[in-house]
Amino acid sequence: MTSPRSPRPSAPVARLIATDLDGTLLRDDKSVSPRTVAALAAAEQAGIEVFFVTGRPARWMDVVSDHVHGHGLAICANGAAVVDLHSGGTFLEVRPLERPVALDVVRALRAAAPGTSFAVELTTGIHYEPQYPPFFLDPGATVATAEKLLFEEKPGSAAPVLKLLAQHPELDPDVFLALAREAAGDRAAFTRSSPTALIEISALGVSKASTLALCCAERGIAAEEVVAFGDMPNDIEMLSWAGRSFAMGNAHPDVITAASGRTVGNNDDGVAVVIERLVAEALADRQATDRNGDSETAG
Repeated sequence: MTSPRSPRPSAPVARLIATDLDGTLLRDDKSVSPRTVAALAAAEQAGIEVFFVTGRPARWMDVVSDHVHGHGLAICANGAAVVDLHSGGTFLEVRPLERPVALDVVRALRAAAPGTSFAVELTTGIHYEPQYPPFFLDPGATVATAEKLLFEEKPGSAAPVLKLLAQHPELDPDVFLALAREAAGDRAAFTRSSPTALIEISALGVSKASTLALCCAERGIAAEEVVAFGDMPNDIEMLSWAGRSFAMGNAHPDVITAASGRTVGNNDDGVAVVIERLVAEALADRQATDRNGDSETAG
């Protein structure tokens, strides 16, 4: 492991904050602390946009829906969807994993890691295999083999696949991730955000970073004007892309390497600690601009 990368010199004042949720903005009990709520509101008031960028599906965004300001957009499912939280999670953009590709990945992982079980995350909900660990599973989910879950009688007729999830009951999480990338990394994007051997699989080229970059380009915001926060491997590309980035005190070692800085842990309001500083920077910059304008007027 190398040391964390150096921040880019003379970073401009932040225009957008991109933050992961679980293990980052949220405390371990899945709450948003009063300090963090206040920091998010202060950032928006200072003219800094806030994007929640998460592996969660849109239907699990209720934990932060009350704290959305301004545009109300969030990037979900590791970049596979952009949703409007003001409207209850309406999909504005979807970057799907094509079903034939997902089937190829399933076959490859079954061969490379026998015992792997799968879940399929669609825009309409999650479905899973009988062996898949039962956590946060929707009551309306279909239980069947991944091959059946991904089958469609007429190509393009079924709901888009946001991501495929693969779980192994015995392998080390990082070993499983490396194995999966070796087996099918040329067909899809592989990452993980769980402490267990649970891999999240998206379409090739889809990540938190790539979708965030698209959203920023639409707003005329450069990477150098983005500050990002994260704690797990699915945050690495985003942290590497942003002009300034912070690994949480509880972050995975590879995340610490990727980020340009580090803050305290999620249970100690690490995101809020940095946002408070960013807001102070923004206000100081605004005051300096106002002073310069007054000087030019007086001259």
